Amino acid sequence: MHCLACAALAARAPGRRFGGRRRVAIECAAASATRDGDETAPRPTMEINGEMSSKPVLLASKRKLVAFSAFCFCLHSSRYFSALALGDPSVKINDVTPKIFPSGPLFPTEKRIAELFETNTYSVVNIFDATLRPQLNVTGVVEIPEGNGSGVVWDDSGHIVTNYHVVGNALSRKPKPGEVVARVNILAADGIQKNFEGKLVGADRAKDLAVLKVDAPTDLLKPINVGQSSALRVGQQCLAIGNPFGFDHTLTVGVISGLNRDIFSQAGVTIGGGIQTDAAINPGNSGGPLLDSKGHMIGINTAIFTQTGTSAGVGFAIPSSTVLKIAPQLIQFGKVRRAGLNVEFAPDPIAYQLNVRSGALILQVPGGSTAAKAGLVPTSRGFAGNIVLGDIIVAVDGKPIKGKSDLLRVLDGYGVGHKVSLTIRRGDETLEVTLPLEEASI
Repeated sequence: MHCLACAALAARAPGRRFGGRRRVAIECAAASATRDGDETAPRPTMEINGEMSSKPVLLASKRKLVAFSAFCFCLHSSRYFSALALGDPSVKINDVTPKIFPSGPLFPTEKRIAELFETNTYSVVNIFDATLRPQLNVTGVVEIPEGNGSGVVWDDSGHIVTNYHVVGNALSRKPKPGEVVARVNILAADGIQKNFEGKLVGADRAKDLAVLKVDAPTDLLKPINVGQSSALRVGQQCLAIGNPFGFDHTLTVGVISGLNRDIFSQAGVTIGGGIQTDAAINPGNSGGPLLDSKGHMIGINTAIFTQTGTSAGVGFAIPSSTVLKIAPQLIQFGKVRRAGLNVEFAPDPIAYQLNVRSGALILQVPGGSTAAKAGLVPTSRGFAGNIVLGDIIVAVDGKPIKGKSDLLRVLDGYGVGHKVSLTIRRGDETLEVTLPLEEASI
């Protein structure tokens, strides 16, 4: 009917198209108001410049505008008012509070893990590189620098073992032994962390290990129990304790996923014999212990394989057998005395290009060295400029050698002065040479 009324009004003035449209609109509004029950006196209109105008129409428009605004306000506030209406003052708190059940006893596995954590957490420290400082970003969140990590209390003399790369920024400045390179937080029995200066004792970049020393009370130092990594089996349970992203003394649990892995450390070196685990290891876990199910340290967490910077279920730890060889030497000498032959070997890719498919190819033999005295032959050039291959070490004490990296890994298990039997391929001959190992300088 509204459309019909508008059509009737429009039909009254067919000749006044432009002004008629506005008049039709006004009279339609008036007709609409009449249908809504306002059937009093008709609204007076007047024509201005060929167009109809009406003050009552303007007043009606104001009333409609106020009504529309009130409607919008109610619509916008409906959720708020309905939320207030949901409360029921007659309801008692006790009537709507669910029953609380007492905590039951832990399962044996849970209890054992909790006890292992509670026992070993005091042996784990939080380490901050002295050259780095936490920064407050624009969101108010404290950003943890990469130089923050973990460490373990090695003995009651205050020696702390950690990763080289945890304090790598400070070590890049070539500090002298005894200089402060880190701040070390040690957890006390009352749950409060005590802060100490971490002084450099020694560092070994090749194995990504470093030893610091703190002047802390003996009762605050809880040395870690070191286990044997040589007896590990894939599938056995392991635990990692550390300070990922600055969250101190965090526990993660997993299993041994693999053994004898090559670890590409953040210190820029490759470490052989690594332990692979799926226990979550994140930035800040570096330097913390990897424990077996008895609570013995079987490794030092050092790296993760990830494309996002966080744990992807592939973490690595330096085996305790390596830590046991390196840490005592760093404490005693301030450096590692490695046994070696002091000859230069061809990198594996170059040896492969020279058609050496197995064994470590000798490039140079320094004069006067033990290797020179034993008669080892280096690679040289013939009269025609052709390359004459030197001796190729194919075994050490009967252990097969695939290449240079394999040889260095095997020699790492020996000490300075130990005699070894080398199986050498020289041309078409196979020879056996016995010689003592020197302190490596190459």
